[in-house]
Amino acid sequence: MLPDVLLVSAPGKVILHGEHAVVHGKVALAVALNLRTFLQLQPHSSGKVSLNLPNIGIKRAWDVARLQLLDMSFLEQGDLTAPTLEKLETLKEVADFPEDCADNERLAVLAFLYLYLCICRKQRALPSMDIVVWSELPTGAGLGSSAAYSVCLAAALLTLCEEIPNPLKDGEASSRWTAEDLELINNWAFQGEKVIHGNPSGVDNAVSTWGGALRYQQGKISSLKRLPALKILLSNTKVPRSTKALVLNVRNRLLKFPKIVAPLLTSINAISLECEQVLEEMATAVPAPEHYLALEELIDMNQHHLNALGVGHASLDQLCQVTMAHGLHSKLTGAGGGGCGITLLRPDLTGPEVEAVKQALTGCGFDCWETSIGAPGISVHTAASLDTPIRQALDGL
Repeated sequence: MLPDVLLVSAPGKVILHGEHAVVHGKVALAVALNLRTFLQLQPHSSGKVSLNLPNIGIKRAWDVARLQLLDMSFLEQGDLTAPTLEKLETLKEVADFPEDCADNERLAVLAFLYLYLCICRKQRALPSMDIVVWSELPTGAGLGSSAAYSVCLAAALLTLCEEIPNPLKDGEASSRWTAEDLELINNWAFQGEKVIHGNPSGVDNAVSTWGGALRYQQGKISSLKRLPALKILLSNTKVPRSTKALVLNVRNRLLKFPKIVAPLLTSINAISLECEQVLEEMATAVPAPEHYLALEELIDMNQHHLNALGVGHASLDQLCQVTMAHGLHSKLTGAGGGGCGITLLRPDLTGPEVEAVKQALTGCGFDCWETSIGAPGISVHTAASLDTPIRQALDGL
């Protein structure tokens, strides 16, 4: 029997090293960020399925009977074929969007409908339920918020439909699925990401499913076996940027100055590999001050390389200068040109020292979070194990 309410959460992600170089076949290291997306699924028998996304102000409901009447042959029974344009056009008719619906709202609703219909259509009747998704992650900041959403949806719907068992045992506060079940969650979440992004790499949903840290190169994704607990400050400069334009600029610079830019990309690759080695050493032994020193030097070198590739920004320079004034080391994460940056927090820092840096960054107009990386992937929880503000957000208080 399923519990009355299903509660799951999945982490966001940051790129530690290798952004931009990864487009040119080099290694990137992606790590799970302990800012999480939470989903509450309440099964019932009202004959309605509702989706509530308080972060972006969406509240939609559909009659299950009406959905049941759809010719769903276009979804192709229970397989994992990609959502084609034709399928999405059909889903848009089902979704019945109002005229003024924003793109991100449309895509969030379409991803939900796609996963709900594909996963639940093998049931005798489509299930009635209320789903609420609330996130600590800002959207559109390159932190994997859409992947965490897709991973939560896939895990909750697969569990509700008993395609995978609920791993939560009596007396446990939270639990995780087996590797085999995580593989299924990840595969379905990847389909959700395709609805939202068209042609995603699969890194974001893999990090959100498995947690920890992943190494990505030319389409191959592998888990780093062990990861030390690392604390970071994550800052959002709130400067908008186009990932596509930044990627194109790097490509153009490579074509214009191949003998200069190719070695930069090779060097960034070496930074990723060196960082991987340092992290593995830290995980297998007691982390020493020299480990943190090495991580800080790698951060500085990579940030300079990224500036040389032309993906820096005045806001990111300011972030690096402000944290450097406090003896800390930062780099951009993701596409650059604004967006987010990460700052490594050494374990010898006191609470007031960290607070002073956060205040200085907030004073620059940035949003700032003190969090950790290498967080656990998709998990299921008891209500009592979640912090009160999270429970209140999911209950709409």
